[in-house]
Amino acid sequence: MLQDEIEQLLRPTIESMGYELWGCEYLAQGKHSLLRIYVDKEDGIGIADCEQVSRQVSALLDVDDPVPGHYSLEVSSPGIPRPLLGYLHYQRYVGRDVHIKLFKPVAGTRKFFGTIVSANQDKLVLDVSGIQQEFLFSNIVKANLTVE
Repeated sequence: MLQDEIEQLLRPTIESMGYELWGCEYLAQGKHSLLRIYVDKEDGIGIADCEQVSRQVSALLDVDDPVPGHYSLEVSSPGIPRPLLGYLHYQRYVGRDVHIKLFKPVAGTRKFFGTIVSANQDKLVLDVSGIQQEFLFSNIVKANLTVE
């Protein structure tokens, strides 16, 4: 997957700068495509941090050129509500509340709110109103932690 390839390429550089690569999203929209890189650090991310990472990442992407065609690069903090982009994020936040949106409906709905019970490489288990429900990661379009 393109996002995985990009993360593998960028992770060493971003970590050597003192940041955590939270993840990336590639939104293919022809010549208006967007590559969004999320970075974080313990004491938070500011505009200067995003600019610094953007310069380094841009140079690296220009050399290796893993993204096809034209695209815009955006470097951002994961912010609040924090997006969950992989099963390790879900594992980090077991016990926290999350909103998820699905590609295909489950029990007639595509949007769920619940508490993260567990996650592995394939699925997420949420406590939704006292009932544990399983969701395949391949069916999750978007997930965000809720604001406490």
